[in-house]
Amino acid sequence: MPITSSAVQVELNISVWTANKLDRNVTDTVLNSNGASKGSGKFTKNLMAGTHHRKEIADFAAACRMWHNTQTLPWADRGPRILPMSLFLDYKQEANTRKQEFEAMVDNFMSQYEHLKQVARASLGTLDNEDDYPSAEEVRSKFGFRLVISPIPESKDFRLDIPQQDLEEAMENYEQDFNTRIADAMREPWNKLHKMLTGMSERLTEINGPAQEKKRWHDAFITNAQNLCSMLTHLNITGDPDLETARKQLELTMLGADIDDIKYNPQARETMKTKVDSILEQFNW
Repeated sequence: MPITSSAVQVELNISVWTANKLDRNVTDTVLNSNGASKGSGKFTKNLMAGTHHRKEIADFAAACRMWHNTQTLPWADRGPRILPMSLFLDYKQEANTRKQEFEAMVDNFMSQYEHLKQVARASLGTLDNEDDYPSAEEVRSKFGFRLVISPIPESKDFRLDIPQQDLEEAMENYEQDFNTRIADAMREPWNKLHKMLTGMSERLTEINGPAQEKKRWHDAFITNAQNLCSMLTHLNITGDPDLETARKQLELTMLGADIDDIKYNPQARETMKTKVDSILEQFNW
């Protein structure tokens, strides 16, 4: 199945007011008092000092971006990413839920903006300057949650009103770039799998002495690998047979795995490590 039929482009843009303000007077004072030249540093004020609401929105936005990246593959530099069609409905529903939560957090923040501003100004002490604060309308415009979904354009649909020779050259360049993007996109699931396997192998390596006894084992050691196996069935948009083979081998390795057995049974750890290392040795990572 061509990639244009198995995936779409998705672009998630989330903006959050930084609440940072460069204080040039304090910056100059610090530089001069330390004999430092201009440009050696700067002092930036946190206009929401002493409050937590804006930071919670920023943290939520960061979590949304991370979630978005786990569901998609790279496509354009700092632009759209590829979403497998098999994940489309779940992704769209989750994105809508996250957007509603984001907007509710922003509405709550804006309803308290004047109060939070007064708290912050008290926290800033002599650094306080009322002119530093933008209006509520301006602050509200700094927040945004925008999701754009579009089809992946096919090279055969490339149309330009230019001479035939130039058109053929442009189409050839587009085709090369298209294939490079696909190859780059498919490196990510391989990298995710390699990182998981190398981490597991290192964790399962026996260490002589008390350090081995101090190792902490959690259910996530198993569930993270299982979740990755599930996600890779979607992210393998080109149907790479080697990636699917490696995925299945890890899936079989984790089948019936028990964290207590791994924690207390050296033989269980050795057996699992052997299987994990075997997967690592089979493929050209």
